[in-house]
Formats: sequence, C-alpha cells, structure tokens
Amino acid sequence: MMILGLVRWMQPVHGYDVRRELLSWSADKWANVQPGSIYHALRKLTEEGLLRAVATEQVGARPARTTYEVTVKGEDEFETLLRNHWWNVSEPTDPFVAAFSFLPAMPRDEAAAALRNRANLLRAGVDSMRASLGSDWVRNRKPTHVGWMFELWSARAEAEMTWCERIAERIDSGVSYLPAELDEEQGWSGWRDGVEPPATDTE
Repeated sequence: MMILGLVRWMQPVHGYDVRRELLSWSADKWANVQPGSIYHALRKLTEEGLLRAVATEQVGARPARTTYEVTVKGEDEFETLLRNHWWNVSEPTDPFVAAFSFLPAMPRDEAAAALRNRANLLRAGVDSMRASLGSDWVRNRKPTHVGWMFELWSARAEAEMTWCERIAERIDSGVSYLPAELDEEQGWSGWRDGVEPPATDTE
C-alpha cells in the first residue's frame, strides 16, 4: 500500500524518488518497507497491472531510471487497502511477544531487569518523539497528521512502559507462573519457574 500510495501521490515518478521519500518517512521502521525491496516491488506491481512504466531514461553513465504511474486497477487496489487498514485492527508482529511466551525459561532477576531495560528504551523513544513534536521540523515542515502519528506512537510506548514496570514488580515479588490447577497437571513441568524442561530422546 505504501508504494502504491506514493506513486499515486507523486506520479509520474522514478523509483529512486519513491525510495528517497520512503526513507525520509523512516517507513522501514514502522511500515515493514525495506529500502532494498522497493525496486523489486515496483516491478512486481507493474507485472500485476497495478502500475505502468511510462518512460525509461538514462543520463550519462547513471543507471537507467523508469518512471511509473498508477493504473485504474492500481487505483482500485490502493483504495481497497487504504480502507481496509482504516476500518480494521491488525496486531503488529512483535518478536518480544514470542520471547515473553517463554518467560519461565528466563531467570527471574534477568526477566525483571530486561523488562525495566525495555521500559527505559521505550522512554528514550518517547522523549525523542516529544522533542520532535515540539520542533520546527514537525510543526512547520511536515503535514499536521505526521505529528498526530507521533502522538499515537508515544501513547503506545507509554502504555507498554507502564506494563513492563508492573510485570517486573510481579516477577520480583515471586508470583507463580502457573495457577494451582495447572501446577499439578502433567505436561506443564517445563513451565514451572526455575525447572529445566524434560530431556527429549532424539535417538
């Protein structure tokens, strides 16, 4: 959606300018758009009929540059994706959630320390975003909704900071990782705090 939207907004546009614009937005950090994949994505969208190459030019020894426009099919696809993301909630993939599901495998003191460290890293990010929100760069040189996006990211980070600190306190207090009903059942031994999982016979 990001690439379709940018071509639609800037058309006719070279792939180089699409890449430069995405990098200026730091889209590789929040939109899962990797700089190295942009040219491939442009070619793939063209093959799918969502974009069309309107010209290819080469200046001197520089690599040839192709100019793209959105097709009618691409316009429809962008509108569909745009409204789908506006009207639906999609949970982002976070490797930390996968790691947290194995909380009992971490020593308690290390788990609590790691959560407090995560809170500190998030706090630093929030401080940076607040500084950006108050800067001339955001207030006068970016669209208003860019500041609103910073506010969203700050609110999410602040909520996670509070959660990290709260869970670190519970871990320090010695709260059991298993309810009493599960503690006596078979199949949960590997989830007890400080217990090594049973060895697996690999022969």
